[in-house]
Amino acid sequence: MTRDELRAAILDFIDAHAEGDRDDATLDTLLRELADFQARHIAAYAKLASRAHGALPAAVPTDVFRYARLAVHPPEGDARVFLTSGTTLGDRGAHAFRDLTLYDRAAEHHARRFLFPDARRLRLFLLTPPPSESSESSLGYMLSRFTAWFGAGHLHYVSGGTLDADALAADLGEAEARGEPVALLGTSFAFVHAEDALGGRTFRLPEGSRVMQTGGFKGRTREIEPVEMRRLLSTRYGIDENRVVSEYGMTELSSQFYEPTLRASLLGEAIPARRYVPPAWVRALVVSPETLEPLPDGELGLLRIDDLANLDSIACIQTSDLARKVEGEIELLGRAPGATPRGCSLAIEEMLGGKA
Repeated sequence: MTRDELRAAILDFIDAHAEGDRDDATLDTLLRELADFQARHIAAYAKLASRAHGALPAAVPTDVFRYARLAVHPPEGDARVFLTSGTTLGDRGAHAFRDLTLYDRAAEHHARRFLFPDARRLRLFLLTPPPSESSESSLGYMLSRFTAWFGAGHLHYVSGGTLDADALAADLGEAEARGEPVALLGTSFAFVHAEDALGGRTFRLPEGSRVMQTGGFKGRTREIEPVEMRRLLSTRYGIDENRVVSEYGMTELSSQFYEPTLRASLLGEAIPARRYVPPAWVRALVVSPETLEPLPDGELGLLRIDDLANLDSIACIQTSDLARKVEGEIELLGRAPGATPRGCSLAIEEMLGGKA
């Protein structure tokens, strides 16, 4: 398939499966076509793909994005480049996009299903910097699109690296007084900073409000377990824990995972287990750290994500996140401790020839 043919087929597939009904046979076929296309245009991936064995296309460890450009087009064709967090150019991974159509379609459909299933447009209170300060952030971009798709106005509370807790408290208090539901969205440690800065101020968000937190729970100064994070958010903002949802994403992907509890709570359904639901255009597998081969459901391993929306970079991504797969959903258990797992190390060596 050509790029245009793949793009059209992927768009059709994402639109057809926006509500989560899966067609894994067609997904597998499209992912194979996409991986073959990417191997023809990305030399480093071609090296890895030529050594691949088994039924699945080769997966690229996320670390490789720090050392090599992984895109099917030259830099002058970039419409946007998102960078991972880091302090120097050398340790920041880059994800280049020729266009953002697939990213947008994937992000909108899955967020509509799990964050805004009640089709309500809300004021969005964002514990993130404005777009002018976060042009390299995939999360910043995604939230800027949320303001267009789901927002009835929005406000940012982080600027210049500082959280404006007084403004946040004033706006939350106003929404509470007016009975106006809001969506409060931010990173885990932006919420932790808000905990410190808000002091004794607490709120009771109106019915219909929701909270989305994303990012890891381990920061430079402390570590907070997910259960504790939900308790803090529920207590601080006066919202049922089932209205607090966690999102999982990464710079190297175009798609996101969500917990299903918020959707169930808003729609009056039975509350499911707190595991992450991948969209129907993503194949999520748990693989052995040694061999990178898929493991049976319930076994602990590393999360591999094959994202059909990653048209112009790498579709098949090997993470260092520990996980179990249960009934098609993903239970995340933090990062693999210590050095890069052996299977990932070998894949990096094959792609980069010792550069890392």
